[in-house]
Amino acid sequence: MNNPGKSFKKFLLLWTGELVSAIGSGLTSFGLAVYVFAQTGKASAVALVTLLAFMPALLLSAPAGVLADRFDRRLLMVMGDSLSAVGVAFILICMLCGEVRLWQICAGVTISSVFSSLLEPAYKATVTDLLSEGQYTKASGLVQAAGSARYLISPVIAGLLLAVSDIKLLLVIDICTFFVTVISTLVVRNGLATKKYERAKSFIREFKEGWGAVNEKRGVLVLVIMTSVITFSLGFIQTLSTPMILAFSDSSALGTVLTISASGMLATSMIIGIIPIKGGYVKILSSSLFCSGLFMAVFGLRESIVLICVSGFLFFSMLPFANTSLDFLIRTNIENNLQGRAWGLIGVISQLGYVAAYALSGVLADYVFTPLLVDGGALVGSMGKIFGTGGGRGTGFLIFIAGALLCVTSVILYNRTYAVPG
Repeated sequence: MNNPGKSFKKFLLLWTGELVSAIGSGLTSFGLAVYVFAQTGKASAVALVTLLAFMPALLLSAPAGVLADRFDRRLLMVMGDSLSAVGVAFILICMLCGEVRLWQICAGVTISSVFSSLLEPAYKATVTDLLSEGQYTKASGLVQAAGSARYLISPVIAGLLLAVSDIKLLLVIDICTFFVTVISTLVVRNGLATKKYERAKSFIREFKEGWGAVNEKRGVLVLVIMTSVITFSLGFIQTLSTPMILAFSDSSALGTVLTISASGMLATSMIIGIIPIKGGYVKILSSSLFCSGLFMAVFGLRESIVLICVSGFLFFSMLPFANTSLDFLIRTNIENNLQGRAWGLIGVISQLGYVAAYALSGVLADYVFTPLLVDGGALVGSMGKIFGTGGGRGTGFLIFIAGALLCVTSVILYNRTYAVPG
């Protein structure tokens, strides 16, 4: 029997809008990273823009989730998409009026991040509204694919467009994608009843219950910390790969490298979907994190596009194994009636790894590691023989160290999670 309001076709329409929006956002992210580095020559400037584009949405995710349970979710999506376009438009106007300054870019991405925080909780909840329980798994794969589009599709498109035009074209395209998303959301909203939701418990009470679920069993908190370790490593390689590659190559090559690297995650995700993991989750988790650290270290080793592409692909190919193992171990060790609150807290804790990486990576690259491997640097005669010398080699050395630390961390954390069932 068909449930009223349930429609996979409407979900596909909504998903298409979000796919287009993700590609547009990816164009802007790529273009701004290239532009900021070209104007400043500083990895710390790129990291600052990345941090401001990410942190407001993270900090506002909890209240945005409450709003998604109390108000019309489709209208929240429309507001989030429409108002986040204001930040991009602000940057574009500044560029059209002359050379944009770093603070103007920072202000624009912050505005976009604040309003885009309304989007994700409302989008995920709307997917639940549109689908029956038997369609969740099928939809989940599509949602993840759309989310990865900004890493798989956007970089190569942006690299090609920057070869024939400039960043203003990328911003215009991104602004146009907002119209596609808003229209698709409004079409889906038409005929879909607005539900009345019960008032949620206080945030403090839910936080305490979520923390109790995470901290209750031995090893689960360690697993949650592991998710922060993964996002910390991802944050380093995401932030520093752009200045490292642009130090010896161009934006077109950068786009190709990022697309090839991110496709590693897609490839192994498909493999896991066909041949699911059925046991040994702790060992798989530890092994995949160790390999991730190893490939991350190789990523920063030399100024070679081929080596960077291969190691980047292998690095990202390990992440689905780690993510799947973490997901299983945490889900099976937390009571079902506490899963929602626990995952809300886990989501915030895990994303703190990104915040720390974005805050530290650029500063360390510019003011600590880069001076060590340029002419007259303290490590030119030693590490310079291995990593090479020049403007991007200190950044590569820092990526190498972050990868090595991930390898060490995976071994330590394996010894701390042996008691976790799975």
